[in-house]
Amino acid sequence: MNASSKFKGTEEQLNKLKAVIEESKKIPGCLMHILQEAQGIYGYLPIEVQTVIAEGLNISLSEVYGVVTFYSQFSLQPKGKYRISICLGTACYVKGSDKILEELEKQLGIKCGGCTEDGLFSIDSCRCVGACGLAPVMMINDEVYGKLTPDMVKGILDKYREAQA
Repeated sequence: MNASSKFKGTEEQLNKLKAVIEESKKIPGCLMHILQEAQGIYGYLPIEVQTVIAEGLNISLSEVYGVVTFYSQFSLQPKGKYRISICLGTACYVKGSDKILEELEKQLGIKCGGCTEDGLFSIDSCRCVGACGLAPVMMINDEVYGKLTPDMVKGILDKYREAQA
């Protein structure tokens, strides 16, 4: 099942998006602004949202999709409440961040770039978080975890799971 088939936008979100399009569409170069606002509303930019934007601006879906896929700030996949970013930069990689990523994927049952079915966790990789002295490093939202080993992953994830209980 792909992310698109799981899309569950609300009427309230759609109305917010349409209002943003309406108030912005007369401004030249408004597509970036609208995409940023749309991602803020939905958390990501599934094809259904891109279609609404294309129709609202009277431009092709391929033009919208081209911008969304060009800029790394935009996501085609939903993100979890807890966004995990594992550093795969040189210092972290040399110290075993690939093993941390493997353990995250195993513990969560998703691959890098994915989101758990319950929407709690998503995993992405990055090239550097600027904490090379703590390598290997991952961030969960804004919290940095350093000097990681694969056996530490479950305990860290459990802390976030327990916060949901």
